[in-house]
Amino acid sequence: MLFLTFIIGILLNAMGYIPPGNINLTVAQLAINKGMRQVWYFILSFSVVEVFFTFGMMRFARWAMSDINPNAAVSEVKLGTLVDCFMILMFITMGTITWINRKKAPKTSSKKEDKRSGSVLYGLILGVLNPVQIPFWLFFGNYVILHEWIKTDYLSLITFSLGSGFGSAGALYLYAHFATFIQEKFALSSLIINKSIAIFLYVLAAYLIVKQLIIIF
Repeated sequence: MLFLTFIIGILLNAMGYIPPGNINLTVAQLAINKGMRQVWYFILSFSVVEVFFTFGMMRFARWAMSDINPNAAVSEVKLGTLVDCFMILMFITMGTITWINRKKAPKTSSKKEDKRSGSVLYGLILGVLNPVQIPFWLFFGNYVILHEWIKTDYLSLITFSLGSGFGSAGALYLYAHFATFIQEKFALSSLIINKSIAIFLYVLAAYLIVKQLIIIF
């Protein structure tokens, strides 16, 4: 049963990182600009945060879904709207930073320790500032619990959370590997990659803005 719980954790969280977002696009950019070594530092630190985040959300899921839903209001503002607003700001900020630095050549500094600490810190920060995972786990966490796919004792939730960390690490590694493959296959420059990522982040922000405007009007 614990092995199945671990596998469900891997598959469920990996599925959550299939749609392009700020995390997997960041990984793709790191792979292009700094190499796979820095990607691994980022992924490992991010996945550690993901394990603790998943455990907390799974403990919270059943109670939260019974009393809170994405349409619930916080000071007359829907919870889903607050998450979307945060993501809009994040997409615009990251898109702008990527666009400003689009012409910078990939770094080849010999200061490996400094580069490693930077990637680790970046992974920790984005692991914490990842609000899109809140509604994801509120829905899917409650779903797997109600359907009795996993148990809710501490050992089962810890096993599930560890699987979640492996799932995010695997999905993000595939994104990074795919990004480097595309660059090598089509001989794309880092400038083109950076501009494409920046534009896509702006598109995601625009989509969320339009979505909220439709809801409002």
